[in-house]
Amino acid sequence: MIELTPLQTETQTVLDAINNTWILVVTFLIFFMHAGFAMLEAGQVRSKNVSNQLTKNLLTWSVGVTVFFLVGAGVDSLAGGAGFSPAFAAESAAAWIGWLYGAVFAMTAATIVSGAVAGRAKLRAYVGYTILLAAVIYPVVSGMSWYSAGLLGADGPLGSAVGMGFDDFAGGTVVHAMGGIAGLTAAWILGPRIGRFNDDGSANVIPGHSMTFAVLGTLMLAFGWYGFNVGTSAIFGDGAFLSEQLGRVAMNTTIAMACGAMGAGLVAWVKTGKVDTLYVANGLLAGLVGITAIPHASTWWGAFLVGGLSGAQLPVVFSFVEKRLNIDDVCAVFPVHGSAGVLGTLMLPVVVAPSYLGGASRVDMFLAQLAGVTIIAAWTVVTTALIWSAFKAVGQARVTPQHEQDGLDVSEHGVETYPEFGDEGAAVADGGLVSDANQSSSELRSDGGTVRMDSGFAGDNRVPAERSTDEGGD
Repeated sequence: MIELTPLQTETQTVLDAINNTWILVVTFLIFFMHAGFAMLEAGQVRSKNVSNQLTKNLLTWSVGVTVFFLVGAGVDSLAGGAGFSPAFAAESAAAWIGWLYGAVFAMTAATIVSGAVAGRAKLRAYVGYTILLAAVIYPVVSGMSWYSAGLLGADGPLGSAVGMGFDDFAGGTVVHAMGGIAGLTAAWILGPRIGRFNDDGSANVIPGHSMTFAVLGTLMLAFGWYGFNVGTSAIFGDGAFLSEQLGRVAMNTTIAMACGAMGAGLVAWVKTGKVDTLYVANGLLAGLVGITAIPHASTWWGAFLVGGLSGAQLPVVFSFVEKRLNIDDVCAVFPVHGSAGVLGTLMLPVVVAPSYLGGASRVDMFLAQLAGVTIIAAWTVVTTALIWSAFKAVGQARVTPQHEQDGLDVSEHGVETYPEFGDEGAAVADGGLVSDANQSSSELRSDGGTVRMDSGFAGDNRVPAERSTDEGGD
């Protein structure tokens, strides 16, 4: 016999059901972002490394999510001050949904790293790092920032310990800046691809093999980002429909996305006289990253400002990382995710809506944001550097020069992504083949890529086609 329950209980049950269903839907959207990462990264690597990049994306999810289930979720709760509560010990539907929701955020942070170390990292080293990131590195950050017993999380120890509280709504720093900083650190320890830099420190462009894949991946990520940002808000809170918060987050996410693309394209045009397609694509993502920490609190004009600045800084920071630091960040994960995430997080007191600010001090808010970013960045750099340095010390971080020149698809997986192109033509130093050395500025390569005088990510650092192939680059 079905027992009658008070109307209030029935209403709460309906509200919980709607919230849980909403969280599952946005979780699936965030999971779909892995397809976007796969396409974006595959498009920005050479054709001989595409399968390796796709495999890393598949294993990031597969290995990382199981580790997060067994260990990471427990470390998250431990870092949040609630003791070690692993996901496998949960016994309620809400807890299971909460674990999966947390897992897709964790795996987003993990997969960002793969783009920075593309073309030369051993698969075992990358998977080993992913295990440690999913088990400890990310859970400590998320636990300090977000952990609570509720489904959607709240301020953890980091939020309550610094000023008025470190505020990161959807992971601008907790997920994206952490992943971008980890990627930059790993790329620095690993060293650049063969031929990426000359003895005098000048850089050579090693273009990716498919602009189409890169742009398709960008748009897939942008679609999933609505789950990432808007999905961080429940539909109902304390019995009330959270229409204002949902609307503000959706509006600011869209505006910042658009302004990021325009900002990057404009700076690229000013620097080189051309609007670089990859800068526009990655600028769109940088705009999204920039607003991710603060879409619930920013004014509409703040979304324009944060998105535009996040896109505009992309070419500048990429050039600095390449030319000054000589770090080979293949997919520009630091300027897209790292510096853009930090910028947006720190901009909160500048663009915050008066209704959200209340009577709080903008100075205290900035100091809280700065302290949170500094703590997360320091933790990420130290742990990532220790792990990749350990791999490097035992000779397990990087493939051999011969394997790098042959391509990681063959050396690591025994496959060719584009076997139908055959192997006719003249061999070149990077392990690819050029079918006809006399073909104008767009030389067809039998490994499925092209050597073009006008191609490359850094529009102000282009090199002649023959130089790109003679340096032994990946």
